[in-house]
Amino acid sequence: MSVLSPLTPPPRLLMGPGPINCYPRVLSAMATQLVGQYDPVMTGYMNEVMALYRDVFNTKNQQTFLVDGTSRAGIEAVLVSAIEPGDKVLVPIFGRFGHLLAEIAERADADVHTIEVPWGEVFTAADIEKAIQEVQPKMLAIVQGDTSTTMLQPLGEIGSICEAHDVLFYCDATASVGGNPLKVDEWKLDAVSVGLQKCLGGPSGSAPITLSDKFVKTVRTRHHVEAGIRDAHHESARGPKIRSNYFDLPMIMDYWGEERLNHHTEAASMLYCARECARVHLEEGQENVIARHKVAGDAMLAGVQAMGLAPFGDLKHKMYNVVGVYIPDDVDGEAVREALLLRFNIEIGTSFGPLKGKIWRIGTMGYNAREDAVLHTLQSLETVLRMQGMTLPQGAGVDAALAVFTEAAND
Repeated sequence: MSVLSPLTPPPRLLMGPGPINCYPRVLSAMATQLVGQYDPVMTGYMNEVMALYRDVFNTKNQQTFLVDGTSRAGIEAVLVSAIEPGDKVLVPIFGRFGHLLAEIAERADADVHTIEVPWGEVFTAADIEKAIQEVQPKMLAIVQGDTSTTMLQPLGEIGSICEAHDVLFYCDATASVGGNPLKVDEWKLDAVSVGLQKCLGGPSGSAPITLSDKFVKTVRTRHHVEAGIRDAHHESARGPKIRSNYFDLPMIMDYWGEERLNHHTEAASMLYCARECARVHLEEGQENVIARHKVAGDAMLAGVQAMGLAPFGDLKHKMYNVVGVYIPDDVDGEAVREALLLRFNIEIGTSFGPLKGKIWRIGTMGYNAREDAVLHTLQSLETVLRMQGMTLPQGAGVDAALAVFTEAAND
């Protein structure tokens, strides 16, 4: 067998719903040499990561750390650690990723109850309160930003509702964190899990999470220390064991805590990566990063509208970092995506379920939430649509986007 050549991926511009191109500083951080997992340098980095992500999440939660794995690992860790068989879990579904939360909860043997709105809409706080009163769940599990529909679920009023009904409030904010407001303490969230591959400008592979004291107290009732590392002062499990060893949050908390009880070997390169993602975000300033995402998203929206394309969904609740665009009649949506990819090195997305083949999803996230990326994407999309036979106002998309960027620069 011949030796394979070195990796030489083409220079794609990833303007889909994620993943996106990494910040250059994040790529550099991932190439940093390893140290031992209990080296004081490494444990110092772990403590720094906890502090950095408290600021990213806008929380004072002590239990703020990384779950090694993709964003789905964070979701699964939260749900499998909190749910005991038969627990009621309420999942409001407004897109593909609400269905994912329901499936993972079902696999944890929860008694799952769902409510749904049409894709392209979101829930009111009254909708959710009514369902909580009817179901009386142990946990509410909801997505903040669902890239399958490009919608952003308002969370500000839901925490007080959950608190009043003694319901744990969990949110998957993978697609929205870093590019849209997320105020964990102010909104009274009990658990939040995210990923790096969207607005935080990193690769998939690490899942930052933050847990309230209430959530920690709940999962600590199932605390278990493995044989072989258990000492005399460790208490036996007081509740049924969490069914996953790898996603056992009390054991992961022990690993990240002062005792440093062995659990897994920390994915050091991903920790370096997560640390740099947070540093880039906080150095620019969280409000500035969110404002940059909003301007880039507004520019992309203005551009596609100026080209005569119709945006999808309730625009009052559109995420800052992705726009859904109806595929015009008589246009081969996949042929457009293929031409953008192979001739212009630009990737945009399609969608899932009832929207498959009906909309494109165009992202403006992280490193790619910038003027040149938006303008290049709009100009290339116009060219490809002309190749498909569409008649378009020449340069209108780029002109409209430039106007948004110019206005923002002058504010």
